[in-house]
Amino acid sequence: MAQNHEGIQVCEDARMNDSGNGFQNRSSTETAGRVGGSGVVAAVLAAMLVMLMTCGCQESAKQPAVKTSKPLTELPKYSTSNYMNEAIRLIASGLNDQNSHVRTKAIEVVIDTRHVGFMPKIQQLLTDRYVPVRFLATLAVGDLGYEPAMPQIKERLKDPDPNVKIAAAYAMARLGHKEYERILRLALPTTDQELRANAVLMLGKNGNREDISLIRGVLVDAQSSDKVTLQCIQSLAMLGDESIYAKLWTRLISKYGDDRLIGVQCMGALGTPRARDALILQLEDEDNFLEVKLASAEQLGKLGSPLGEPEVLAVFEKNMTAMMGDEEARRVKVLAASAIGEIGTDNLTKYLPGLLKDRSVFVRLAAAKAVFRAAMKAPAS
Repeated sequence: MAQNHEGIQVCEDARMNDSGNGFQNRSSTETAGRVGGSGVVAAVLAAMLVMLMTCGCQESAKQPAVKTSKPLTELPKYSTSNYMNEAIRLIASGLNDQNSHVRTKAIEVVIDTRHVGFMPKIQQLLTDRYVPVRFLATLAVGDLGYEPAMPQIKERLKDPDPNVKIAAAYAMARLGHKEYERILRLALPTTDQELRANAVLMLGKNGNREDISLIRGVLVDAQSSDKVTLQCIQSLAMLGDESIYAKLWTRLISKYGDDRLIGVQCMGALGTPRARDALILQLEDEDNFLEVKLASAEQLGKLGSPLGEPEVLAVFEKNMTAMMGDEEARRVKVLAASAIGEIGTDNLTKYLPGLLKDRSVFVRLAAAKAVFRAAMKAPAS
């Protein structure tokens, strides 16, 4: 999904099944960065965590929290915008939803919008009964550098799930305790492919280019699963490793729609002029899947280009979702909302009020994120 916090996001709101528009996915390809399960490496990680907690923390306690590359934005106490107020309400509702998948999506929105005003609630979710919720809440603390949650993060270092443990190590590293980066590197040789993928994800998010060689090693390891390989590709893109371009291009020319989506997301993460040109080609390909075009428009928007505006406008002006099934329409609306937030033009943002009232909670959350993302791009008045 996280740079952005995301692992490879081809999950429920973006994973494309065979549909009326011919979008094909690899049924065998799993989403990288999910959590659950354990491996024999857990004992090693636990021992290292105990050592760091008892020895390393005192030495590094005086280190300042890592400054993130993107500015944090405070949640506004008051807003004159009804759309902003509605977006706030929807995100808060999502964080409190009984459905754990909705809670995880709401946490992702907070990470993407970097609004620390929601962090007290996310701090409570660090003890959620569901592992994916605890995992993402822990990542959110690290991504936003939220120091008030430090005591709870230390507790998560003892979490029964090893994925949450390494997420806590990532959070500690981002909060200034750099010695915890070793925990992420220690997890790379594990045979637990889920844990391995998440360790690669966090090394990419951590932004230390010295880890590129380690991730390259995992990428070419014959023991790495498809999930791990996909996450290596994205993490290398996040770290600006231009040598990954050829592998990304292979994804873009695949016959499978989800492969192309992965390639588009990774090209956006790479963000080089050549990657930008590749995204433009995806956008201009008349035979391309609508979903891939919308994802390309979003990534170009993140890179500061509004070139994808016409493709997004067409979704609404031509009422493209009218003849789609519910699932396909939901996916298209989520992608369109995400693109609106990144492009942020008035021509597009006028469609957000309708998306904020969509019957799908995932569309509503995507629209709420778009309200904040567009506001972050708007010039100060």
